[in-house]
Amino acid sequence: MPRTVVFYETGGPEVLRIENTPDVSPGPGEVVIDVEAIGLNRAEALYRMGQYLEEPKSFPAKLGYEAAGRVSALGPGVAGFSVGQRVSTIPAFSMRDYGMYGDQVVAPASAVAAYPENLSPVQGASIWMQYLTAYGALVHFGQLRPEQTVLISAASSSVGIAAIQLVKSIGATSIATTRSSRKKAALIAAGATKVIATEEEDLVKAVHETTGGKGIDLVFDPVAGKFVETLAQICAAGATIFEYGALSGEPTPFPLVLALQKGLSVRGYTLFELHQNPAARDEALKFVFERLESGEFVPLVDKTFPFEHVVAAHRYMEENNQIGKIVLEV
Repeated sequence: MPRTVVFYETGGPEVLRIENTPDVSPGPGEVVIDVEAIGLNRAEALYRMGQYLEEPKSFPAKLGYEAAGRVSALGPGVAGFSVGQRVSTIPAFSMRDYGMYGDQVVAPASAVAAYPENLSPVQGASIWMQYLTAYGALVHFGQLRPEQTVLISAASSSVGIAAIQLVKSIGATSIATTRSSRKKAALIAAGATKVIATEEEDLVKAVHETTGGKGIDLVFDPVAGKFVETLAQICAAGATIFEYGALSGEPTPFPLVLALQKGLSVRGYTLFELHQNPAARDEALKFVFERLESGEFVPLVDKTFPFEHVVAAHRYMEENNQIGKIVLEV
């Protein structure tokens, strides 16, 4: 019988449990995947706690956005995939309907993609959330150009690392932020042009010096809260601040005066926005796939855990010490 991670109430990592569940079969437009690796995301921890954009609609609830494995069954109407094919899932569905934390899962075919042969299953479970999230904000909506400067906050996350690699591939300048200098060397190694430790350095002064007073053209931020006011201070005229998370947990004030003075745009953004545009999604998949295949993009995996240690993996994720992706091996 398949093993599936479920929870019966919202709360800390300890609410997660692994249970034997009935054999799965695909419905119309669905595929079954025999899972080899599962990528963890902050969104799943928030969902588990009942603090995500959506809450579980019933219990026991499943969770999980990213898994890599092999197709074992195709539902009616599914084309473009074959049994035995290596695939990984794209976070383009509701966790109320599907959960990828299991050794055999059902996924909508529209949220499944082949990944490059040069990647391992662990790496294959570590690509779509991070690279597509960064691509959608910075390339599709932000129209990033080589002469521009991007500030990437909380840059040691998997999405932050992907954003650093993406900015470098465009030929633009990236300024990464992290709380302490402990992660500086790793972020420079990942390709960041400049790293600022926000608990040890004056962010406004450091950005001013780095940009020659011009400021930041695009901000890619998952923190939000009062930090947005500081971000507005370091922006250039006409800049856009992309808010793709709310790690601070605080109310987020709109920096009206600076927005008026500089003509700033502050917008919320999630990967779902990109997925709703099929042409843009396909373009993003091609862009990322080609760079993964060539080795220009390399997913950074911080640590792997056995599937059975999912609770420990979630606890580790909440310690915020990782640089890159946390993955469960099945």
